[in-house]
Amino acid sequence: MTSNLKALDCTLRLFVIPLSIASIWLSITNQQNNSSYGKLEFTNFTGLKYMVTISAASGGYALLTAIALWVRGLVTKAWVFFVSDQLVAYLMVTSLAAIWEILYLAYNGDQMVSWSEGCTSFGKFCSRLKLVLVLHAITLCCFLALAVISAYRVFSKFQPPSKDNEEEKEMH
Repeated sequence: MTSNLKALDCTLRLFVIPLSIASIWLSITNQQNNSSYGKLEFTNFTGLKYMVTISAASGGYALLTAIALWVRGLVTKAWVFFVSDQLVAYLMVTSLAAIWEILYLAYNGDQMVSWSEGCTSFGKFCSRLKLVLVLHAITLCCFLALAVISAYRVFSKFQPPSKDNEEEKEMH
């Protein structure tokens, strides 16, 4: 069971790397010119820059931890993986939310602040951004699975509470 879990863990970590690279590449090369509105590109959006930063960090982290799984003594504490996997998963959630917000506003606009939707004018940009969202969501799912695996590794070392322990606490 342990070797299967380790293989799944490593596979997920290695699977994240090309997904991160693809979402970064699609984001930074995403641009479109429109004769009426000008040029729209990745650098126009702070949320996309944030997502690219988080994708780069998560991809690098996935590579380092995949190596650490197989090199004895590099990281021996399961709680290090647990804490760092949780942190990366949370950062992935925030960066996915940033992309989701950009796409939502691009497709729907915001009438309260007089923003019109932009995807009719920048359809190619929006289509590529949807692909980035999908890749980033798959990456997040991998990190959520990794967070569960690392949590299992940490908490499986402890015995579940028993009735005897609960009765002793009530007596004191």
